Amino acid sequence: MPNFTDGFNFLSKLTPLRVLNAAQVAGSYILSRITRKAKHSGYPISISLEPTTSCNLRCPECPSGLRSFTRPTGMLQEGLFKQTIDQLHRRLLYLIFYFQGEPYLHKNFLELVKYASDRGIYTATSTNAHFLDDDMARKTVASGLDRLIVSIDGTTQETYTAYRIGGKLDKVLDGVRHVVKWKQKLKTKTPHIMFQFLVVRPNEHQLEDVKKLAKELGVDEVVFKTAQIYDYEQGSPLIPTIDYYSRYKNNGNGSYSIKNKLLNHCWRMWHSCVITWDGLVVPCCFDKDAEYRQGDLKLSSFKEVWRGAKYNQFRQALLRSRAEIEMCKNCTEGTKVWA
Repeated sequence: MPNFTDGFNFLSKLTPLRVLNAAQVAGSYILSRITRKAKHSGYPISISLEPTTSCNLRCPECPSGLRSFTRPTGMLQEGLFKQTIDQLHRRLLYLIFYFQGEPYLHKNFLELVKYASDRGIYTATSTNAHFLDDDMARKTVASGLDRLIVSIDGTTQETYTAYRIGGKLDKVLDGVRHVVKWKQKLKTKTPHIMFQFLVVRPNEHQLEDVKKLAKELGVDEVVFKTAQIYDYEQGSPLIPTIDYYSRYKNNGNGSYSIKNKLLNHCWRMWHSCVITWDGLVVPCCFDKDAEYRQGDLKLSSFKEVWRGAKYNQFRQALLRSRAEIEMCKNCTEGTKVWA
């Protein structure tokens, strides 16, 4: 179950202006759904900001792991980051330092976290935890990071590397132990440590094992996540046999289809966005190659992009027919399952 300490910490980040902004965003989304005309008030409630596209692993359904990007690989520049946060921090509630790549490969990653944390933003990151040696764990806890999502897709080396190709489970577990130790030493409840277990066929028999492992290590929460498969139509050895944890339906004739209906609205397009390491603003995390870029923060202010005609036209196209937007066709909302 979700941890209430983390929930109270999240709520502590609320300010009157952030509450007002959230109400404006929610109100404009509801109005847009009712009228079928895209309107937007306010600024993002949350954003994802990409420290880097570089990664040390080669996960089979990840563009970073496959080295399959057409966009360049690089590192988020401090000036661009601070400029963006300075424009948004009074209304922004939640910031996740992750899109593609491994955040800890950015040499100044935790300095960026501290900059956002010092401005009262709830900060989170998702990591494969291969770089959490004792010193980095101490710096992580001291940075003010609120949530540390650790990808752990197996409780044995064999099942872990079925998806996390090139990874070492022992390194992940040692990294978690370091963070737990420094939380205790520094007498703090943050970061909230979350195990994220991507359920695929090779590891689906270890769901109870990972919950037991988390408890032994002092991890705060376990979340099971369903896997996005790019070429799912003819099946994949990664699609789990446990239907509850699969995004795809077996049609009985060797083909698969997405379970959920493609509805012509999407809350994400109103309350959040993704910013790539080089300042491109894209609608959501499904646009991994930044094909639907709405603007460039190296050339425009965030306000000009967020309120711009291009972004509004994209929201309008989504209200008209999500099926016409390629990245939406393999989109499944509600992909996390609480342990």
